[in-house]
Amino acid sequence: MRTEELRRRLDALYLAYDHRHVTPDPLEFVRAQTSASDREVVGLIASSLAYGNVAQIKNSIAAVLGVLGPRPAEGVGRLDPRWARGRLAGFKHRFNDGRDVACLLFFTRQMIEASGSVEAFFAAGDDPSSADVAPGLASFATRALALDPGGLYGRGPLPRDAGVRFFFPSPARGSACKRLNLFLRWMVRRDSVDLGVWSRVGPARLVMPLDAHVFAIARRVRLTRYRSPGWPMALDLTRRLRRFDPRDPVKYDFAFHRMGLWNRRHEIDSLR
Repeated sequence: MRTEELRRRLDALYLAYDHRHVTPDPLEFVRAQTSASDREVVGLIASSLAYGNVAQIKNSIAAVLGVLGPRPAEGVGRLDPRWARGRLAGFKHRFNDGRDVACLLFFTRQMIEASGSVEAFFAAGDDPSSADVAPGLASFATRALALDPGGLYGRGPLPRDAGVRFFFPSPARGSACKRLNLFLRWMVRRDSVDLGVWSRVGPARLVMPLDAHVFAIARRVRLTRYRSPGWPMALDLTRRLRRFDPRDPVKYDFAFHRMGLWNRRHEIDSLR
């Protein structure tokens, strides 16, 4: 298929999958917030837990937000890590438990205390001159995991096997960083689906969140030469999508995910 024809079909799918198709999605919890501070806090929580069954994901996010109360940013701002661990004692989301989430919340509190917002904490380690967000993601993960774990994993520095590490993968270690890239998509892009809370990262530098649905579609329609998911594949797919919209290549992510989630084979095959 010629580039211009593929662009036309991709753009048609992007327009078709708008805010009316958000449910069910962890993004629902972010869109329910009204302030930028609450949206970025809830966005980090929701994206961190965005793995596994959708129903389980939503139940887990709701449980964590129930601990923080009606103003999540304020709840994080006064959070005591040991208190949060107690409140989340029975929490389990696949291989993460309440201690891991309590540590995530305490890390979020420290990010905001140190920089004023999660956005400013991210931006402090980003390189705006870079073609993509790899430097920012790598720095974000490294600096987050260097924060005080609040004694949740015993004395001393964060252990190598601490479950909270799962929430902060790095492209420097080859990870596709699916959940962090999803968080950035929600925060940076602005349209009928995404919220555009942040202003210090441009959408042109975003990288596709490479979940199982996007991976399968990218392989099926030959939008990547890679066979295994990881940072190289996420970057390769994004670079190819930049041919269709260099200013906003990740805008196609929501449509791809929905087509895969709902098994819309006819729409997927129309891109071949």
